[in-house]
Amino acid sequence: MERLFREHGPFVWRSLRRLGLNDSDADDLCQEVFVIVFRKIQDFEQKSSLRTWLYGIAVRVALAHRRKAQTQRELPTATLPEVETNDGPHDRFAEREARKWLDMALDTLDEKKRAVFVLYEIEQLSMNEVAQALECPLQTAYSRLHAAREQVEAFFRQTTKGQVE
Repeated sequence: MERLFREHGPFVWRSLRRLGLNDSDADDLCQEVFVIVFRKIQDFEQKSSLRTWLYGIAVRVALAHRRKAQTQRELPTATLPEVETNDGPHDRFAEREARKWLDMALDTLDEKKRAVFVLYEIEQLSMNEVAQALECPLQTAYSRLHAAREQVEAFFRQTTKGQVE
């Protein structure tokens, strides 16, 4: 079980983060995903890859959290300290800015399009795995990806329009 968490924990955390959760919620819900996984691992039928199965659980946990969060109010707290890296300050700034812009673009997508976009474009799962994880027909997954790409491209065109001129 520990090996499962070490190997797939970063993927689950990134997926939760890209599904619109903040870092601290992603930390908590990543643990929740693995609690569910450990309880249900014997039910895993291997009809899909383990990664696809994990993502399906992560999507359901994230959706349940977002529904619950709409009815609860949270008070903002101070941000967490930066993690130390060997990158210089310009590299860290550029990476933070890129993530900020990606998160803003992802925020324009509804949950279904966002899930397909994150899995396919960011996590690089195959489209068959995406459809399995989201429990939708393959053509529906392709349709959502196409619509999500158009929406993300439109966001960046609109955002950079004033900067290019």
